[in-house]
Amino acid sequence: MANAQARSKRKPTGGRYVPYRTKKLKELARLPTFSRIGARLTKVIKGRGGSTKNITITDEFTNLFDPKSKKYSKVKIDQVLENPANRNFVRRNILTKGTIIKTSKGNARVVSRPGQEGVINSILVN
Repeated sequence: MANAQARSKRKPTGGRYVPYRTKKLKELARLPTFSRIGARLTKVIKGRGGSTKNITITDEFTNLFDPKSKKYSKVKIDQVLENPANRNFVRRNILTKGTIIKTSKGNARVVSRPGQEGVINSILVN
């Protein structure tokens, strides 16, 4: 992408351009965060109105919820098995919401948004 931003609303003379369309998704905000498996690394992003957002760049642990025992445990992530967002994310070990991951306690589904929330929560699926 050479230029990800939209055209200015004003002409060089100060007149206003009439927008022929609204912004596309690729023209909004920042580049996507591809959260991966690795040593824990997070980043703080400044948001609108002075708010902050913690994003996960890499993490090797998940908060795993077992529906049978109704208990949480901190478990190491072994690998990504399936990713409904993009099939190419599997071999790159990219974590998004809905990703099926392999852990020592079995397969689990990621229910949080690691690139937006800064934490990886998952539910045991088998």
